[in-house]
Amino acid sequence: MPHRPNVVVVMADQFRASSLGILGEDPVRTPHLDRLVETGCLARQAVSAYPVCSPHRAMFLTGVRPEVNGVTLNVNSETAQDGVGLRDGLPTWASVLRDHGWRTGYIGKWHLEPPVGDDERYGEGRREDGKVWDAWSPPTRRFGFDFWYSYGAADRHLAPHYWTTDAGREERVDVDQWSAEHETDVAIGFMQDAGEEPFALMLSLNPPHQPFDQVPERYRAEYIGLDERTLLNRPNVPHGSAVAAEAVTIARDYFAAITGIDEQIGRLTAAVEALGGGRPTMLLFTSDHGMQLGSHGLLYKNVAYEESMRLPLIVHAPGLVRAGETHTVIDSLDFAPTILGLAGVAVDDERMPGRDRSPALLGAESKRLGDDRDATLYLRHASRSDPSSARGLRTVTEKLVATWHPASGLELEYFDLATDPFEMHSRPSCGEAALLAQELLNALDRAGDAWVGRDALAHAHRAAVRD
Repeated sequence: MPHRPNVVVVMADQFRASSLGILGEDPVRTPHLDRLVETGCLARQAVSAYPVCSPHRAMFLTGVRPEVNGVTLNVNSETAQDGVGLRDGLPTWASVLRDHGWRTGYIGKWHLEPPVGDDERYGEGRREDGKVWDAWSPPTRRFGFDFWYSYGAADRHLAPHYWTTDAGREERVDVDQWSAEHETDVAIGFMQDAGEEPFALMLSLNPPHQPFDQVPERYRAEYIGLDERTLLNRPNVPHGSAVAAEAVTIARDYFAAITGIDEQIGRLTAAVEALGGGRPTMLLFTSDHGMQLGSHGLLYKNVAYEESMRLPLIVHAPGLVRAGETHTVIDSLDFAPTILGLAGVAVDDERMPGRDRSPALLGAESKRLGDDRDATLYLRHASRSDPSSARGLRTVTEKLVATWHPASGLELEYFDLATDPFEMHSRPSCGEAALLAQELLNALDRAGDAWVGRDALAHAHRAAVRD
């Protein structure tokens, strides 16, 4: 690689894979992202292994599992009492790049810092659920990012606040501007001021995450007149139900926010193209998880359905990344080593055991399929409000999800994604499910995962094999 590339990572919260307009799935317009797809590499099998905010983000940054990085649940004042929060001393792709000479920066939502007492006073405050979600991150806990313009988890898209690099907890900056637009302004300024050395920047946008109605009016016009079946066009939506009625209202604003995010991507891309200087810039666009939006009678995420698990992933780097698409699986643990691989930095497999998928992205060929057995280990940990937990295995063509309910025991679901992409027909007793159960047990053993439901899964698998 003749020049160390600049690296720009954009993560839009709760942006599901089907909402890239070029795919023709959701009824949403994203012309700037579509252009990136046409001239970059689209990863068709990017997956969130734990489709909820903090756990995916922790894996995304560190390349290690939740029980190692400390983020087994979403980070807030309740889970902080249980020790949930990103653990000190872990390398991240940002810290590795900084050690190799990149100037690093982070802008936007962080959601990995456990709130402490004063955060309720100086941050967003306590929410209706009784929890504090927002938190200031001390300079010693920014995990490789030197420039800082961030907050913990505050859902005020039209009136956001931030803590800057040298600001104390009591010195937050309040802004009267849509957060995605403002953060893109800051990102463009960072890139323009970067100097001669390469930079690595992560821009973490909160929209299209709820509150959905906090979106500028100018993006709403083209969705306001769409009816339920147009907005919620997936066949696994129970039309006529109360959930569908709520999802319709959400969808109009959700898609409006996505079009707004797309506009910011257009501004960011133009700024990248204007940098000059001969150094290539690698732009990655992705999300932390998707959203059900009525599918399977659910609205949000943290479930193993494709609407929640599948991620958009576009890698755009003219001259470095060949245009096309890849079907190689890239999951939460794979992002950190893959970003380092794309930057040309060697990955320490001992400290960052996720898979480096950069070769598949750098050599993308249109319509080239990946290995059908390429797998993602799905995770969901028990919490105070939900004692159940789950593990699963998702390949390109099938999925098995095992859920342990302390009161009632093991529940199994199996889907053939090749013939049933909307997961409408679970067949947990079929022979294919038994085969995938063995693969799941093997994957748990390789990961050293002491999941409470493992013995019950092994027992069910032995019984299925005997039958």
